[in-house]
Amino acid sequence: MKETTKPFSPTREKLHEIIFEADTPAGKAFDIALLILISASVLVVMLESVNYIQIKYADLFWTLEWVFTVLFTIEYALRIYSVYSPRKYMTSFFGVIDLLAILPAYLSVFLVGAQYFLVVRALRLLRVFRILKLGYFLKEGETLMRAVRASLAKITVFLFFVLLLVMIIGALMYLVEGGRNEGFSSIPRSIYWAIVTLTTVGYGDITPRTDIGQFLSAAVMLLGYAIIAVPTGIVTGELIRSNQKADITTKACRYCSREGHDADARYCKFCGEELEG
Repeated sequence: MKETTKPFSPTREKLHEIIFEADTPAGKAFDIALLILISASVLVVMLESVNYIQIKYADLFWTLEWVFTVLFTIEYALRIYSVYSPRKYMTSFFGVIDLLAILPAYLSVFLVGAQYFLVVRALRLLRVFRILKLGYFLKEGETLMRAVRASLAKITVFLFFVLLLVMIIGALMYLVEGGRNEGFSSIPRSIYWAIVTLTTVGYGDITPRTDIGQFLSAAVMLLGYAIIAVPTGIVTGELIRSNQKADITTKACRYCSREGHDADARYCKFCGEELEG
């Protein structure tokens, strides 16, 4: 059930077009200005974490941070005001990110150091895909998500198999190296070595010394390359099956705030409401 079915006033319709659309000059200008502010605010947070810079420019950083926070708070309020269903926007991916972009600043009043969580604003730079009207990337991103969801069951079974495999390898290495090598002092430590070796990370903090242990280690290294390729093959197969050729636009639904509609779509494919324009 929709929160409202009454048509918006021209002012709210215009605000929605400017804030949520990237197909108009005004919408593109708004999003470019927003990206500049986001980039500047993230830069301020990073510079503030450098001690000698923070000591020298502490007052300037404090002022800039609250200027950014006030501007982003106004922008967040305007987004809520300009959509038909504020609740759906607030619980959407970008709605949550927009809230997290301003919340740490207010929390820092009560919790010292909370302002450093403002680097989450960098996630809002994902809007660059809308601004540059890279509908192709939006489509491919959606296709990738579908492929990952479709592959989830297969990948889960595969990871369970890998977990059993490292436990067996760890137990074998403990039998071979335990008592002769202080690094393999327990089965959990041996399992840690198996995971590090199987994933080809190779920290080198634990190494086998016996001939049998080194032979088993070489086998695990070679097995690691095959194991890494399996999830990639699973997702790739799903990508091939789920690939679609439809053109995707940056148009956002006024009701559910979702994007990724086909170029010739008249209705939202997520909530069924009529699209603007």
